[in-house]
Amino acid sequence: MRGKLDSPAIWWVMLPAGGPTEDTIATIAEKAAEGDIIIDGGNTFYKDDIRRAKTLSEKGIHYVDVGTSGGVWGLERGYCMMIGGDKATVDLLDPIFDTLAPGMGTIVRTPGREEAHEDPRAEKGYIHAGPAGAGHFVKMVHNGIEYGLMQAYAEGFDILKGKSGEHVAEDQRFDINLTDVAEVWRRGSVISSWLLDLSAIALAKDGTLEGFSGSVADSGEGQWTIDAAMEEKVPANVLTAALYARYRS
Repeated sequence: MRGKLDSPAIWWVMLPAGGPTEDTIATIAEKAAEGDIIIDGGNTFYKDDIRRAKTLSEKGIHYVDVGTSGGVWGLERGYCMMIGGDKATVDLLDPIFDTLAPGMGTIVRTPGREEAHEDPRAEKGYIHAGPAGAGHFVKMVHNGIEYGLMQAYAEGFDILKGKSGEHVAEDQRFDINLTDVAEVWRRGSVISSWLLDLSAIALAKDGTLEGFSGSVADSGEGQWTIDAAMEEKVPANVLTAALYARYRS
């Protein structure tokens, strides 16, 4: 297989973190030639990236970690990418990232950003976050924040739903349409977001959400984010509470 690829060959791996990714990269490393590039586009723990980059560099193989957000919708929207690796290698791969990213689209430019001479790639939906591990570190925190946002929406909708309950005084009960609330919040509200868009879609299909399980899995990044906060002695009350809520579910 390697003999059929141009040099440097680019190997993109996108598998579950841990054993599957570790084993696959080890197998590729045995076949790869000096100067080849291995990209991990999964959700690997950033310290594993640092270790791998060092080990692979001893064989002359470059390693790039790409934290990728967008899910299955990325096929239409493009993928938000947070990239770690040495500058020369990341720059070489720029055409790939530029193609996969969503681009500037219709999003209004941030006032003052152009005058600040910031990296223009960020406006296209991808950044070079730093050396190996930095990409997955930024994506890890991104997922920790996602946990917090999802929990905030869930608690808010639960409060709205509870206002019609028997424990509320009869003259203070409101039968609030959650589907309509989700929709109106999407339009001009300060809490509008893609996560709210997805919530609105789910509520439009099933206004009671009875067809959904109340269990929410922890993919690992939330705990890693809290671990990093503890190492840095940074308070992360909301993110920690959101992680525990997933455990309770």
